[in-house]
Amino acid sequence: MTSAHIKVLVVDDQFLIRAGLVGVLRAAPGIEVVGEAGDGAEAVELAASARPDVILMDIRMPGMNGITATERILAEAADPPPRILVLTTFDLDEYVYGALRAGAAGFLLKDSGPERLLAAVAAVDSGDALFAPSVTRRLVEAFAVRSGAVADAGVPPDLAALTGRELEVLKLIARGLSNAEIADRLYISEATVKTHLNRTMNKLDLDTRAQAVVIAYETGLVTPGGSGAGL
Repeated sequence: MTSAHIKVLVVDDQFLIRAGLVGVLRAAPGIEVVGEAGDGAEAVELAASARPDVILMDIRMPGMNGITATERILAEAADPPPRILVLTTFDLDEYVYGALRAGAAGFLLKDSGPERLLAAVAAVDSGDALFAPSVTRRLVEAFAVRSGAVADAGVPPDLAALTGRELEVLKLIARGLSNAEIADRLYISEATVKTHLNRTMNKLDLDTRAQAVVIAYETGLVTPGGSGAGL
């Protein structure tokens, strides 16, 4: 676990699951639970008032679901916006894919153990790597082709503003590499990776690495079952 102080909001419509998550988080050093919500609408209100760093967001809830709540929270959030970690009962969940497109930073299976929960919170809070990149890639590969207009050839229009190096960094992010791994692969510093990544995110109007993975697949920069051109 990171030693940084992380403020967490827990959102789940099932009381026992919510209580279990809160119990694990409160027992961990460096984490403060700043609120609990039982539905999406309550989550939007608490996110605005409690200003959490990370939100554990149940995806399937009656009333406002996790996708809509994620969109609302990120649209209304002050800088820096909270990192949203989606909770799901199965990993190939189209709702989760929708939440990643909307700006969720990652997802976690509800039956994960305490260590995995805390690792996921720390990972999305730092933002330097995807949590469980292989699982994230599998989810995105399952739904990207049907959700996005995949380009046939060349550089898709959405990515035309990126430099060659920014495209390289985006491809490696889509493969799940951390900033340190990308720096090692491209023989550049981590600071330079962050610079390329920040410029890419700004040009494409993205908030999270997960969104970068989604757009890399939806535009055909990388393809399901493949690693992308030149890699």
